[in-house]
Amino acid sequence: MSKRIVIGLLILLNFSFKQLLALYILIPMDENQRNHLKAYGITYWVIDKGGQADWLLNYRGGSFAMKYLKDIESECAIRGVTIEVLADGQYSHILSEIADAEVNMDLVKLEKAPKIAVYSPKTKQPWDDAVTMVLTHAEIPYDVIYDQEILTEKLPKYNWLHLHHEDFSGQYGKFYANYNGADWYMKEQEEAERIAKEFGYSKVSQLKLAVTKKIKDFVTGGGFLFAMCSATDSYDIALAAEGTDICDYMFDGDPPEHNCQSKLDFSKTFAFKDFTLEMNPYIYEYSNIDATTYRQVPMNIDYFTLFDFSAKWDMVPAMLTQNHTKTSKGFKGQTTAFRKQVIKSNILVMGENKQANEARYIHGNMGLGMWTFYAGHDPEDYQHLVGDPKTDLNLHPNSPGYRLILNNVLFPAAKKKNKRLEYRLIEFCFERIDYPKY
Repeated sequence: MSKRIVIGLLILLNFSFKQLLALYILIPMDENQRNHLKAYGITYWVIDKGGQADWLLNYRGGSFAMKYLKDIESECAIRGVTIEVLADGQYSHILSEIADAEVNMDLVKLEKAPKIAVYSPKTKQPWDDAVTMVLTHAEIPYDVIYDQEILTEKLPKYNWLHLHHEDFSGQYGKFYANYNGADWYMKEQEEAERIAKEFGYSKVSQLKLAVTKKIKDFVTGGGFLFAMCSATDSYDIALAAEGTDICDYMFDGDPPEHNCQSKLDFSKTFAFKDFTLEMNPYIYEYSNIDATTYRQVPMNIDYFTLFDFSAKWDMVPAMLTQNHTKTSKGFKGQTTAFRKQVIKSNILVMGENKQANEARYIHGNMGLGMWTFYAGHDPEDYQHLVGDPKTDLNLHPNSPGYRLILNNVLFPAAKKKNKRLEYRLIEFCFERIDYPKY
């Protein structure tokens, strides 16, 4: 037998031996991971190609695992994601540890990649919004949709929707005082008015209300909604103000209705109740939902803490709070944080700044679907201003704040197939679980 044939057989035997012994790839999500953000992209890539992945809740920061394939190992190397190749026995030992009733861990199978939509004007750049920025960085595919697609019933084809930092109240972000003469402001107003007219609405606020209600129908029917910054409070404001004109003349050509505050219907909102509108059009604020003008927290001590949840019994919030640290840097936005006084009692607070008595990360259900609101604009840019340069996520591969966004992206992949999780989701949707207030 020639030397070349012997070498070839040895290579083949080595590969076969590896396939037999190293059956699993573990993607650790603790401090040993070089690139947490790219790790989510790898996991999405695996399930998008028809594979399966295990999400190991509370095991080493919420690690991922999957059966070994050379292609996955190579892709992780290309993207700079840390992995550990495990023999079957090693992985079985991990599963035994996780299954122990005395430990706060569990396994959720991810089997179908969610189809993702981002609600955003087509003119916006990816760095205008933290979610599009991290999706692009993690190499997770998404479609950009806006008012036209939602009003023409394109939304039901998606599983997961992110709301760009939009103003659903029809007040153009309340940027009037500082930017009404800016070219970008006038173009955005002109475009919004054009779309409103195209769909038969005389005011942009009416257009946005119609969009808001379509999104609510999407969630009620079983969709997942994730919103950040002003898309959180302005969304609920639009729902509460249905049938009431809250916009001043510079926004829609006429003054707001008399006593419009008293006409708000808080039963229609997702998260907030009993809030007071900021009716001055020259003040850069929608209402007292946002804590920006109330808080006195210096930047050097501005942090928020994630709550601990039972991975075996409170799987939903456990998935959404997976991280390698329980403390994350605070960051500002038009909506920086939510004042706890105006959050409905049945809403789950998953992250808070206890010192400032404010919530940063909240979750709830609406019908058969679920939503998450995350305050602030950019987890790695403390105070992002109009015109500021984009954040380079290559400099923040282990960002705890951005990990929370990506938890929400993968969350829908677990909904349908995991029977125990599905049962817990049904219970949650019918409000049969009283989550502990840690």
